[in-house]
Amino acid sequence: MDISTLLAFGAAFFVFAASPGPDNMTIVARTISHGAASGIAYGAGTVVGILLFLTLAAFGMSVIAAEMGIVMTILRYVGAAYLIWMGIKLWTAEPVVPELQPVSERRGLLALFATGIALNLGNPKMPLFYVALLPNVVGSSLTPGHIAALAAVILVVEVVVIGGHVILAGRTRMLLRTPTIVRRVNRTAGGVMVGAGVAVVASR
Repeated sequence: MDISTLLAFGAAFFVFAASPGPDNMTIVARTISHGAASGIAYGAGTVVGILLFLTLAAFGMSVIAAEMGIVMTILRYVGAAYLIWMGIKLWTAEPVVPELQPVSERRGLLALFATGIALNLGNPKMPLFYVALLPNVVGSSLTPGHIAALAAVILVVEVVVIGGHVILAGRTRMLLRTPTIVRRVNRTAGGVMVGAGVAVVASR
């Protein structure tokens, strides 16, 4: 696989990863409300889900995954329900200035990580993306070396996309100096997360 092929795949995947959607909205909302670790934990879960689908596509199993309608629907609904629950909880939370807010517990970060995986495994567009993209960009035959190279490109792109969202949201978080501002931002972020959950459920 030559460098031009990898660059073409990287460009196509960057457009896919950076486009506005529930994942990026959730990363921003969680970073603003709970700090960078929270946004990164969710983002890392989405990356694992993406890499799992890359593996399925490489072994010709993405069509099977696309046919697992019930399992994928359950994963999507469970993940969406968790996002909506977190959004409601954030909307009703007492405003705490970030400097005084306790660091997120490991259990909460693991739950966010698992939610990111579940929502991406339950994303009905993910198998279609790989089925449409891989044969046109890299051909129908993938070696372990090809898979590793594509996974590396995905990781680089996701580090840029997720990192960019976390950095921008982190700078916004630094502006939260009073409980009144924190309350407004919490309700905005909570509304975004509820909206992201609803968008996940509504996706086909």
